[in-house]
Amino acid sequence: MRYIMQYINVPFNIPTRVDDMMNSEDNMSAYVRVAHIAARAPDVDIYVNDKLTIPDLEYRDFTTYIKLPSGTYNIKVYRANNTDFPLADVDIFIAPKSVTTIVAYMQRRMLSLYPVDETPLTSTTDGKAKIRIAQFIENIPPVDVVLSNGTVLYKNVNFKDIRNYIELPIGRYTMLLKLANTDIDMLYVPNINLKSDKYYTLYLIGLVTNFPTPQMLIPLDGISYLNI
Repeated sequence: MRYIMQYINVPFNIPTRVDDMMNSEDNMSAYVRVAHIAARAPDVDIYVNDKLTIPDLEYRDFTTYIKLPSGTYNIKVYRANNTDFPLADVDIFIAPKSVTTIVAYMQRRMLSLYPVDETPLTSTTDGKAKIRIAQFIENIPPVDVVLSNGTVLYKNVNFKDIRNYIELPIGRYTMLLKLANTDIDMLYVPNINLKSDKYYTLYLIGLVTNFPTPQMLIPLDGISYLNI
């Protein structure tokens, strides 16, 4: 997993597409990053309101967060260095004071975009880590997420499920992805280091019995450190 930092063209001068247009300086801001988790998709360029904003985003890459005025944005995804036709063309509303990861994922051989919102827990335990599962392996049946000691964290997780955050004691963990209600292992993820008071979304990506193979990406969520 690679974080793209130096190539983002921050589009502060891009107006939002809102019916009652307000000056962007008067809008409350939000934070957005983009992740390319579309299995078998090419490297892509991301255009925001028809302006090239993120070039050459590779599979498994996450951008850093961009601060934007809230509003509705048109996002087009093209093959890198090719604007003949968009692979995806979606309008996405970014709420005020929100933190969002927009993921590019594959479904039925079509590239799509999905906003994964990050909302802190309303009641937390100091010193514990916060995790959740985001399931984007298209060709897998429902799965359970289980610790190596047998503790079941999530049951019957389906494609495009974004589960709620839960708390875990800090430390290093091994997690197993099992076919739901069975002991059949689909993915083994060792050495997951969870830190105090940090939020993590555990993205399940890839393809079963195909390339790229299934894996879990564990980026730190922006609500861990962004001032919102």
